[in-house]
Amino acid sequence: MTRLTPLPEDISNRPFAVTEAAAAKVPGGRLFARDMHRPSRGIRVPRSCGPDLPALVRSHTALDPDNFAALITAAEVHGVPLPPWAEFRPDGGGPVTAVVEPVPGGKKSGPHFREPGRFLHLSRQSGEPLPRRRGIAGHRLKIREGDLVEIDGLRLTSVARTWVDLGSVLPIDDLVVAGDAIVSEHARPVGPPRVAMVPLAGLRAFVDGANGIHGVRKARLALDLLRVGVDSPPESKLRLLLDDAGLPEFTPNCRVDDVLNRPVWTDLGCPRFRTCLEYDGEHHLTPEQQALDAYRDQRVIDAGWRQVKINRVDMGRGRDWVVSRVGQALRKQGWQR
Repeated sequence: MTRLTPLPEDISNRPFAVTEAAAAKVPGGRLFARDMHRPSRGIRVPRSCGPDLPALVRSHTALDPDNFAALITAAEVHGVPLPPWAEFRPDGGGPVTAVVEPVPGGKKSGPHFREPGRFLHLSRQSGEPLPRRRGIAGHRLKIREGDLVEIDGLRLTSVARTWVDLGSVLPIDDLVVAGDAIVSEHARPVGPPRVAMVPLAGLRAFVDGANGIHGVRKARLALDLLRVGVDSPPESKLRLLLDDAGLPEFTPNCRVDDVLNRPVWTDLGCPRFRTCLEYDGEHHLTPEQQALDAYRDQRVIDAGWRQVKINRVDMGRGRDWVVSRVGQALRKQGWQR
């Protein structure tokens, strides 16, 4: 078996453009070796390197500086949570473009994509040709001053602009989940403070001035459903599920004062009926976290609150199951329905 010539260190562990390899004097034949994945024309990814979405996008924008990351891809680079079906799965695909579909009344909806997670979403400014290459979903966006940012040499839409654009491809509940993560901020006596990607007031101001952007109508509907202080997407989904069922409103990051007037922070709380909810993710399974949770739970109960713990299994059993559990706790605390 022929021994492969090592790649230069600068490109050996990341996606790169063929032009970068040429500048590093890598022989052309080396780029067709068995250890090279070719996701698109002019791009190479060493099979030994781990998943690196920003690096993969950067390799495309290096080929064409007029391109920038947008929509779903920009959201992933920014760390905005997306539903599983929208997360990037680099299994390839031919060039695709936005499809504008008619809706009742003769109007047109925003752009839609089949299997959007299979593609990188790149855009150019309106009036320019669409990005067209294997594995790319091409867009044309009207860009205004401040709509584009740069992170480590990668151009992409800002967090606020990305969220509005997501209104053209995400259902409203998923748009709220993404928005909750963007505006979430809080400071507690223990643990590091959480800083918003964009404060709620700043996001509201951006949306107010976003006339003409695809997705802005849905973004304006979702904006009224956002709440500050959410720690995880499951908490957002739980809150939306209970709101939709007509239960009393639960506030994220709700403070409960224990019998010694010390604060206890709960995932979701309804002060009116002294009922709180905890969403137990996988990190709650460690012995250390279980001990901390037990201490917190006792303080909440001693303060006269009723607590309901919800986990992935509960959510998997469906809306009626979760609503029944939470509704029962509320009724024991005086809620009538």
